[in-house]
Amino acid sequence: MKCLKSLTLSKFFIVIAVMFILLSFSISSFAQMLNGAGASFPYPLYSSWAAAYHKETGIQINYQSIGSGGGIRQITERTVHFGASDLPLKPEELEKAGLIQFPAAIGGVVPIINVPEIKGKKITLDGITLAEIFLGEITKWNDPKIKALNPKINLPDQPITVVHRSDGSGTTSIFTHYLSSVSKKWADQIGYGTSVNWKTGLGGKGNEGVANYVKRTPYSIGYVEFAYAVQNRLDTAKMKNSAGQIVEANFESFANAAASAHLDAKNHFYAWMTNAPGKKAWPITGATYILLAREKNDVNKSVIKFFDWAFKNGDNTAKKLDYVPLPQNVKDKIRAYWGLYIK
Repeated sequence: MKCLKSLTLSKFFIVIAVMFILLSFSISSFAQMLNGAGASFPYPLYSSWAAAYHKETGIQINYQSIGSGGGIRQITERTVHFGASDLPLKPEELEKAGLIQFPAAIGGVVPIINVPEIKGKKITLDGITLAEIFLGEITKWNDPKIKALNPKINLPDQPITVVHRSDGSGTTSIFTHYLSSVSKKWADQIGYGTSVNWKTGLGGKGNEGVANYVKRTPYSIGYVEFAYAVQNRLDTAKMKNSAGQIVEANFESFANAAASAHLDAKNHFYAWMTNAPGKKAWPITGATYILLAREKNDVNKSVIKFFDWAFKNGDNTAKKLDYVPLPQNVKDKIRAYWGLYIK
């Protein structure tokens, strides 16, 4: 009987030991992997930062490019460690969901076109014309309004195929916020947001989907984050900005637009940069944001360590991909903001 009790006790301790080992392994694995999801706008940047961070620290950042709408939903439901959105949430929305937000980088949304007859040439558009194309009112490439902006380019008599996002998208929110700011007709009929009721066009999932549709569809026009246009070697349109100047999409014009932004921790950095003033400002510029649960825990601290590392070490990577790094004074504001809610 005594031997039986001893044997039973031994088995008990073995089970406890195995459970402890499994738990330790689980915690260790958890500590080596952070899961995020959301905007496709910053995906090229976050994936580059994540690769460098993993190489340096051994910690993996698993970021799913599912669109801003999905990122907001998943962090609200607490199914990921952080969400990402190009649509800044208002302070009252953050309060309701128990979230905080901070910008991570600034970039530009660009119109992309596929018109074989003018391959390699940059046509010029303005906000009103762009709105009317996406409203389905301007339907041909040689429409008088497009020709007036491009008198030296022989535009073809071909129908325009519009391509837009099919998923909830922060890129869409930036694009439609711009159109709402320059076109009363757009503001009244469509408005802005991660998802809108499009009047016309084909839907592509993610910046990747829109870029691929435009690439393989002659006479099409879409909109993507600038890095996707570069990666897919797509023609981009020049834009007439709020100062009446014709500007190209590039790091300089994004930085000029960002210079006028007021990013304040008091309202959780809520800000829009579309249709910014300045002769060299790109009119469809926006910040991309990280969303975190408003909780002081080790997971949030690990997420913050990653972005703190990116703010210290990732500016050159951002510039190479044509994102604008945050100014140092904004980074300092963000670090103080973290201290209020996380550390």
